[in-house]
Amino acid sequence: MNSSSIFSFLVKFFTELKVHCNKKIKNGLLPIGSAIGIMCFAFQVHATKPADTNTPIPTSAPVTTPPPVASTATASGEFDKSKVPAVSVPSRPGLFLLPPAGPGYYSLWDMITSNKREKPPVAPYAPFALLTTPAYDIDFRYLATPGHEKDVFDPVKRIDLGSDWLLSFGGNFWYRYTHETDSRLNTADINNDFHLLRTRFHADLWYRDKVRLFAELLDARSFGSELPPLVTDRNHADILNMFTDIKLANINNGPVYIRVGRQELMYGSQRLISTLDWVNTRRTFQGVKAFWRTPEWDVDAFWTRPMITEKGNVDNWDTQQNFFGLWATNKPKPGHTIDLYFLSLINDRNITPANLLAGNILQANADTHTLGGRLVGNFDNLLYELEGMYQFGRRSGLDVSAFAVATGVGYRLPLPMNPQGWIRYDFASGDGKNTDGRSNTFNQLFPFGHYYMGFLDRVGRQNVHDFNAQFTMHPMPWITFITQYHRFYLANERDFLYNAAGLATFRDITGQSGSHIGDEVDFRLNLHVSRHQDVLVGYSKMWSGDFLKAQAPGVSPDLFYVQYNFRF
Repeated sequence: MNSSSIFSFLVKFFTELKVHCNKKIKNGLLPIGSAIGIMCFAFQVHATKPADTNTPIPTSAPVTTPPPVASTATASGEFDKSKVPAVSVPSRPGLFLLPPAGPGYYSLWDMITSNKREKPPVAPYAPFALLTTPAYDIDFRYLATPGHEKDVFDPVKRIDLGSDWLLSFGGNFWYRYTHETDSRLNTADINNDFHLLRTRFHADLWYRDKVRLFAELLDARSFGSELPPLVTDRNHADILNMFTDIKLANINNGPVYIRVGRQELMYGSQRLISTLDWVNTRRTFQGVKAFWRTPEWDVDAFWTRPMITEKGNVDNWDTQQNFFGLWATNKPKPGHTIDLYFLSLINDRNITPANLLAGNILQANADTHTLGGRLVGNFDNLLYELEGMYQFGRRSGLDVSAFAVATGVGYRLPLPMNPQGWIRYDFASGDGKNTDGRSNTFNQLFPFGHYYMGFLDRVGRQNVHDFNAQFTMHPMPWITFITQYHRFYLANERDFLYNAAGLATFRDITGQSGSHIGDEVDFRLNLHVSRHQDVLVGYSKMWSGDFLKAQAPGVSPDLFYVQYNFRF
């Protein structure tokens, strides 16, 4: 992307943003956003204490410790490539676990070659087949450290092109076989067997720490399905990420960048914004983001539009949706994180008369603003998390007032096989009355719901109570076993049951079908074959409660899948 195209892109963005902002000034959106921005900046100015980076890292993040953000100039004044790029370290998810840390075999290949390690290896990828972290935030800076462990793919990473340039290549391939019984809660007794293939390849070019050009291609295919493939199953030879980073300044020992172009977004617990790695196509946006990174603070401000997946065509952004926000993450001390955020989704799609009559109004004609915060961390073996989200705005002529809460406590037992357990409660409000001038159903935005609300994807974070528990263990450091149990209830018996995509499925306007949706159990077994390879086997089963028995008689869904993942 050359300078003229970047300029044109920015002009187009900010022209359209100005139009939307002018529309929303009368609703008080800009004053609220400005106030939050001022508060976050005030916090940033006082953040000077460097954070301890020896925090236990969950399996959803690479087992590496990034160097603290600092000047990229060496004592001699030369450019220090070991500080580039300034990657964003993923936050812990809500159901994080503390990985094994003692002596052992950390991959099947380690065991085959009798390579028993004293501690986990420094590696860029998490030892798990699912990885929501964007490719541009995978941290290979350890390659600049003398004496690092060598790898066959090192020659394509951090290639020196003179004294000022770095070039890297990388990619990912996965295959998944899936069998679904009573697929998508269909009442016609249709099962679904299908295969998914996904290939990703990226190139990453840096000029000093000043400019970055990143491009990632994706090809996602599905075949053998008895039911029509989902939109998220297929996207033939398209662009997943393509952006330019430009450094604007250094503030309080931290760089400030602006990113322009197509980019994945991932924040906090991923309950509201995630790359959604479970689906074959992942999720991406297009727009502008400014971000600041220091040892204690990560602060992002963005304006984007979600991309519309078009299987046989180049994807285009959704001109009827604008998604913007401010997200600040503070790391006050090792093992603890605080998230503060304000998000706005402006959806100008027209709702159909049939959906309006049925009260299915979440997917269109709405200005939804979300204000939230999160605390997460661990005190030694005690794990905790609390997140609260409140929404306001307008939806199909109704005032929005909705909220969601996620809370849990966990503990790691000091026993062999690293056993850990969580007990959790998740809630998202619903609305059973559309004649009171208010809409109380929570909008989950762009989540990784699959991770939290059951792998069958039949329940989303909307109009729901979820009483759940998780247990994990590592029979060996390279084997991860995870099981979850969920007991689902409707928050309001007269509102819809929403699936993982946030779409309405079943509803009893009378409320006579009851509120108990059902019970689900999920099992996952991940085998970390080698640094680059993982095999994931999973099984999920749901038992219908009173609500599903009334709305979908005879349905008894389950899911089995096997996935192979290769990264380089």
